[in-house]
Amino acid sequence: MSKYALTVACRSTRGIVAAIAGYMVGNGCNITDSAQFDDMETGNFFMRISFTSEDGVDLATLRAGFVDTAAEFDMTWDFHDEAEKMKVIIMVSRFGHCLNDLLYRWRIGALPIDIVAVISNHMDYQKVVVNHDIPFHCIRVTKENKPQAEAAIMQVVEETGAELVVLARYMQILSDEMCQKMSGRIINIHHSFLPSFKGANPYKQAFQRGVKLIGATSHYVTADLDEGPIIEQDIVRVTHAQSPEDYVSLGRDVESQVLARAIHAHIHRRVFLNGNKTVVFPASPGSYASERMG
Repeated sequence: MSKYALTVACRSTRGIVAAIAGYMVGNGCNITDSAQFDDMETGNFFMRISFTSEDGVDLATLRAGFVDTAAEFDMTWDFHDEAEKMKVIIMVSRFGHCLNDLLYRWRIGALPIDIVAVISNHMDYQKVVVNHDIPFHCIRVTKENKPQAEAAIMQVVEETGAELVVLARYMQILSDEMCQKMSGRIINIHHSFLPSFKGANPYKQAFQRGVKLIGATSHYVTADLDEGPIIEQDIVRVTHAQSPEDYVSLGRDVESQVLARAIHAHIHRRVFLNGNKTVVFPASPGSYASERMG
């Protein structure tokens, strides 16, 4: 049986869940997992369901038949084939811990994505990427060539059909134009627990303030630097006896985990933009399972 997902966002009102459930039953589909949220402040409704098509109804038929229901509630919606892997581009500079972590998760099937390219402004990770049979593009960025460099990046995005760009410690600021064009399709990992300690050397800032917790934040990229809707965050405890270098080392681990979880949520269509915030539904049963051990 084919496994699909339906995502819905609209204004909250009576009858939405009943209409969706009725449509599923009427088309021979069995709902296996469901999550919904009513935002009482904004009046917005969000829902994600996983289901199997027990009668073999395909996506095209499901989409065509759902149009009237969607129109009744003015929904933003889509059906997704859970077997299809999202095309992803990873961008990296000279800190490779997130890239290496993502490559490992991808290799064992724990992160079911199709990495169509890795882009970097340095050559440090060319061999690592090429050894994984993934295309590597070195696009150097300077103040003088930034528009041309971004045009080259966008050309790779368009030629590969990438649906998501992951900034895995890519240390270049993207232009407002690129952020707007790729809105909701670029995920960044910020090496601190936003909104605290922005800018350069956040771990040094944290050390100087004597914090007891450091963390990482993964968010969608917007024209407002480090202000995009947050997808995932986590922390690690530190003590007065540890050095700034310890903070950096501990931070690498939490950064890698947070970024991987944010990507996992996005590719499984669990993240919904809700103004300058996000709604992130829990993972469906079995979605973290790996195809192989290593």
